[in-house]
Amino acid sequence: MNKELKTKTVLIEKRYNILIFIISVLIIVLFVKLFYVQIVKFDYYSSELQKLTNLKIEGSTAPRGRIYDRNNKLIVDNEPVRVIYYEKNNNTIKKELEIANEISNMIDIENKASIKTYKKYWMVIHPKETENKITKKEWNLYKYHKLTKDDILNLKLKRITEKELSSLSEHEMLVAYIYELMNKGYKLDEKIIKDKDVSDEEYALVAANLSKLDGVGVRLDWKRSYPYGNTFKSILGTVSNNVPSNLESYYLKRGYLLNDKVGTSYLEYQYDNYLKGDKNIYTINDDNEKILLEKGNRGSDISLTIDIELQNDLEKLLEKEVVKTKKELNTEYYNRTFVIITNPKTGDILAMAGKKVMEDKKRFKIYDYTPSIMTSPITAGSVVKGASHIVGYNTNALKIGEVRTDRCVKLSGTPLKCSWMPLGSLNDITALKKSSNTYQYYTAMKVANTKYHYNTSMKPNDDAFKIYRKTFKQFGLGSETGIDLPLESTGNIGKKNAGGLLLDFAIGQYDTYTPLELSQYISTIANDGSRMKLHLLKNVYSKEDTNKIIYKYKNTLLNKVDTKEKYLKRVKRGFSEVLKYGGTGYGYIDLKYKPAGKTGTSQSFVDTNSDGKIDKETITTTFVAYAPYDDPKVTFTIVSPDISNYDNYSNYQSNLNSRLMRKISKLYFEKYEKNV
Repeated sequence: MNKELKTKTVLIEKRYNILIFIISVLIIVLFVKLFYVQIVKFDYYSSELQKLTNLKIEGSTAPRGRIYDRNNKLIVDNEPVRVIYYEKNNNTIKKELEIANEISNMIDIENKASIKTYKKYWMVIHPKETENKITKKEWNLYKYHKLTKDDILNLKLKRITEKELSSLSEHEMLVAYIYELMNKGYKLDEKIIKDKDVSDEEYALVAANLSKLDGVGVRLDWKRSYPYGNTFKSILGTVSNNVPSNLESYYLKRGYLLNDKVGTSYLEYQYDNYLKGDKNIYTINDDNEKILLEKGNRGSDISLTIDIELQNDLEKLLEKEVVKTKKELNTEYYNRTFVIITNPKTGDILAMAGKKVMEDKKRFKIYDYTPSIMTSPITAGSVVKGASHIVGYNTNALKIGEVRTDRCVKLSGTPLKCSWMPLGSLNDITALKKSSNTYQYYTAMKVANTKYHYNTSMKPNDDAFKIYRKTFKQFGLGSETGIDLPLESTGNIGKKNAGGLLLDFAIGQYDTYTPLELSQYISTIANDGSRMKLHLLKNVYSKEDTNKIIYKYKNTLLNKVDTKEKYLKRVKRGFSEVLKYGGTGYGYIDLKYKPAGKTGTSQSFVDTNSDGKIDKETITTTFVAYAPYDDPKVTFTIVSPDISNYDNYSNYQSNLNSRLMRKISKLYFEKYEKNV
């Protein structure tokens, strides 16, 4: 028995020793760890602790970058704005009400409060009466989570009577509004009390009394200013003082706060990532004071491809011409014209403008309509015949120098289809010069493998439409231009593929295109079939060094038109003939500038009584051109929808496009060519 006991004792001692060893090892490991954390890594973990415990907040949005034109002329700047604001601290409700009352006597502010604001204020100054508006039964329901805090608040608000609200004086109502402004938004946000039209006296009076206005501050903020007024302003875009609800998802995903100033349309929106400034970063110490950690910067400046002086002159000229046109005969449905000027080799947009004219009590009002250049498709008409020629050449449906007689075409089940007048014998060059429709009809029928005879039946041919549309897209017709702006449209594609509609397509009377697409189309022809991405951005500059370019826009080739060089040369020769004597564009541009281009006239339709139904047929005129034809440096595009009425008492059609083009081309070549 003693032996067995001795054996057990030895075993226990062994286990005890092992346990002591393990505990000793753990103590040593713990000691080493503590030594490592508290001594070796003391600075690191102290810094991390400070990061976790110190609250970081951002200051107000820093000024945005400025915007310049291609010649470094300032077109968007920042203008200082005085701001009176409040930052919540440990002030009691009573103290905040006192501050709101003091401020109400120092500044002139429009009261924009709602009834709900007054009710909430009444609740604050009548706490006991407010609590008594909730029954014991309702308090019990709240206690057992049958009613929420919001439910209780809504009941209180609902039970405040008109008589109780009428006890508030006009001054108290103003205090109520200021108090609401002081408590709006997130707790640590600056609460803007007044930031518009703050006078010198108001600013100075508040600044002089900051010692008794705990939490109130004054500072200079900024807003956008425009040295050239409204010129190009719609495309420059807008800036909001906070993130609009429709853009919340977009901006929150990119790390913005809801109270940030952000670009909300066009270039301000498109390039917000460059233009936005870096905000000051603060930490809050134990005394609830802000300590600057990181100083912010103004946003990056950007320059555009636009020549703002050319743009300004173009808009003034366009405004005069649309009013003049509206006074002419047969223009009751006309109301707008678009103009685009580009560099075909780079895709630079040098100027673009749209103006809308409306008659009101025999007075004319002008509205900027420039954004519609990208979004309003029109029936282009004969300007597309250059692309139609390329389809014919590529498919052997048209041969270089091929002679055809301009005769009306009659398909089964369709009206007679003719040119604008009998044009006699034509080859592929003179067909463009005189804008023959029937020349294109014969090509289209060959593409569709239809042998023409009078009243022949032409079956729908999906392949023929696909062939045409594929080539047209290579020119930019029916495809995005790539412009660096949101909301670009690509026009409308016809849904039906009837044989007669293919003939209409070939002369620009079926699918529709935006003025911007037409601009890219003529640029592609001018640039020997190379389709360049249209763009407005030129350079982005460093925030620290405004002379240093950190990003330069790279000219982007979207595609090359799939055709032979000799075919493009043939089209370009035809386009140069269009503007010579006997051509449909003769007189549009002075021949000394060596122009080439194409006119277009199309049938279009309008809804005259806004009932959602098309009820009137009109005429739309278009014009595209480039110069000089032997080394193109500039393109012009003009679109004037609904310029005249097809079945009016008068057959008069305004010559707006030709007279406008003469003035624009003269303006460009005599004043601005050297700037490009």
